[in-house]
Amino acid sequence: MTTTAVTAPLAGAPAVGLDELATSAALMTRTDRKYVLAAAEARDLLAALAPAARVLEIDGARSLGYASTYFDTADLAAFRQAATRRRRRFKVRTRRYVDTGACFVEVKTRAARGVTVKERLPHDDDAHLGTGRGFVADRLAAADLPDLAAAPLVPTLRTGYRRTTLLLPDARVTVDTALVWTLLGDGGAPVARAAAGDLVVVETKTGSAPSGADRLLWRAGHRPDRISKYATGLAVLRPELPDAPWRRLRRRHLAGVVPCPA
Repeated sequence: MTTTAVTAPLAGAPAVGLDELATSAALMTRTDRKYVLAAAEARDLLAALAPAARVLEIDGARSLGYASTYFDTADLAAFRQAATRRRRRFKVRTRRYVDTGACFVEVKTRAARGVTVKERLPHDDDAHLGTGRGFVADRLAAADLPDLAAAPLVPTLRTGYRRTTLLLPDARVTVDTALVWTLLGDGGAPVARAAAGDLVVVETKTGSAPSGADRLLWRAGHRPDRISKYATGLAVLRPELPDAPWRRLRRRHLAGVVPCPA
């Protein structure tokens, strides 16, 4: 099922602009819940949410391309912290909004009680940290990760996908389709690639309380999945790495995903 088919129930939903979305639901300090759905299940969810939803629209487009490059230490400290479920975690990436050309360097850290804090800075090169390295070091030090703040970070994985963003009365919901992972080698050169096929990643971004979208998903039998686009993608492309937090997800949803040369 294509992205257009999945998001078809939102065709009549009113639009919301980027400025209003940022003002109404920036949610940079938030609780995230992620769900991995089949395309038909995602379509049913969007049909139920459509009456209360407004959809992010930029220059007439409601499905927007995202390209992210993730950076890690040579021994994959960010990945291994996630794999061993460490309380203090970090993630560093550049994110390019394909349709607008905007680019940012972003640092995500895990604060107390599982709250995710995301901080970002405009950037000019999505393949390298470059001038953003000082910002990254400062944010990691502020998150009580001083050893990592001083560590060299190299491009490790790239993701690409299409995203539709909904603004609801009690949450922001993102719907990601056409997810592709690319493993990066020396100097950021592509080494291998894997595609998630028709799977859809739905993420609810709320305060501490679950949203109406979460409750709809729970009533349909879905529970939050342990999925990180970075860590799960790296585990798929490098099967020798530890994958305990995502093993059930991989067996249930990604068993047919086979890496191929880039």
